[in-house]
Amino acid sequence: MSERTAAALAALLLLTQACELAPPYRPPPVAVPSAYKENASAGTGEGAAVELRSAPEWKPAAPRDAATRGKWWEMFHEPELDALEERLNVANQSIAASLASFEQARALVNEARAQYFPTLTASPAVTRQRVFIDASSSALTYNAFTLPFDASWAPDLWTRVRNTVRSSAAAAQASAADVENTRLTLQAELAVDYYALRAQDSLIELLAGTVDAYRAALDFVRAQFETGVGTDEAVAQAEVQLESAEVQATSLRLARAQYEHAIAVLVGQPASAFSLPPLPLAAAPPPVIPSRVPGELLERRPDIAAEERLVAQANAQIGIARAAYFPTLTLSASAGFESSALAQWLKWPSRVWAVGPTLAETLFDAGLRRATVAQYRAAYEQTVANYRQTVLGAFQQVEDNLAALRILSTEVTQQDEAVRSSRRNLTIATDRYTLGLDPYLNVTSAQSALLGNQQSAVNLRLQQLTASVQLIEALGGEWGAEPPPPGAGANPGS
Repeated sequence: MSERTAAALAALLLLTQACELAPPYRPPPVAVPSAYKENASAGTGEGAAVELRSAPEWKPAAPRDAATRGKWWEMFHEPELDALEERLNVANQSIAASLASFEQARALVNEARAQYFPTLTASPAVTRQRVFIDASSSALTYNAFTLPFDASWAPDLWTRVRNTVRSSAAAAQASAADVENTRLTLQAELAVDYYALRAQDSLIELLAGTVDAYRAALDFVRAQFETGVGTDEAVAQAEVQLESAEVQATSLRLARAQYEHAIAVLVGQPASAFSLPPLPLAAAPPPVIPSRVPGELLERRPDIAAEERLVAQANAQIGIARAAYFPTLTLSASAGFESSALAQWLKWPSRVWAVGPTLAETLFDAGLRRATVAQYRAAYEQTVANYRQTVLGAFQQVEDNLAALRILSTEVTQQDEAVRSSRRNLTIATDRYTLGLDPYLNVTSAQSALLGNQQSAVNLRLQQLTASVQLIEALGGEWGAEPPPPGAGANPGS
């Protein structure tokens, strides 16, 4: 290689490294509060939370996609739920689809990287041709044996290839985060459906006991009527009460069946071949979930990581669009053998070759390139806005579920008191009816109040468990945390 050629190649390499057309990428900063408002409200009262709303710090994204996510559902100490979550991780088809999408994104990165290197092709051919010379001559018939090798390379002078690789890599990273987001969302959905099914089991058990109690009350009222102590009106009221409870008990089985079918789909099983035995919710409180500091949300949430990578992808796209302003240099070379005789085909005198560069530049495009750059700049601003909106939504979800857990804790205690009072009221109303002091309508009213309060107590405990699961989801899962020891949290359903 001559000194002139070496100098030209060195200059070309330096030019390739120097001409960076994409804007320098920095993750867009977002406003991050110093603490969660609802955590402060729970610990120090509503007034202390107001101070936390001011002066949020601005923090850039720092996703930790490689961090290990723990099996957060194990903190609920529900063995059947643990087994279902493991089945979901292996057999869920939505997770399988997202993994396949990630593999496609990785392949696109390799496709983009291939543009760094020259392309080499070979196209051997054997033909027999007849060529007409002119009217005074006969046609010429001959054989043609060719073995050409062609090489072409377009140096990445204006970082078009480099930014294409960056764009594809960012898209692949976003796809990887999408896999984790899909996994976390479906894990949470499974837990919510599981506890909803167990709540239906509790309500079914409650209604079964209520129907038995109402049937015994109806037998008692009928006996009184037959002995002349009671009235036919009381019998009719007891019958209406019993029949209404039976209708409620029947309707609960539809909701339970639908939750069971939904769980079957989540764990990759046909609904026809999947069932869960009845198991009512326990009255234990949900586990305590550490919310940590708000700044960690930018690192823990996979959907935030995905949105930040889309911002990086859009930034690289600007560089690709800018590269269209500059000429494209293609270095081409071909060499091979060509002969009209098979015996002479691969001999040295039959060699042919050609080499030379090609420079292509668009001279007029009526503003196409300028509009394209403007398009990608606007697309970048859109991804920044989407990223910040995702962060704001994430903080809202955490605050919503912290508030739900704080308020539901008080509401469950109050509801338990209402159930106890309803039982006492039913005892008094039954005794007064037996003594002939009050009509049977007072008994049916007390029975309805007790049933309504018991149903509310079950639904409130379901809301607690649902809010706990949704808080874990809002926090991005439990990364690398060991579950608390048995007895430290709830064991609903055991």
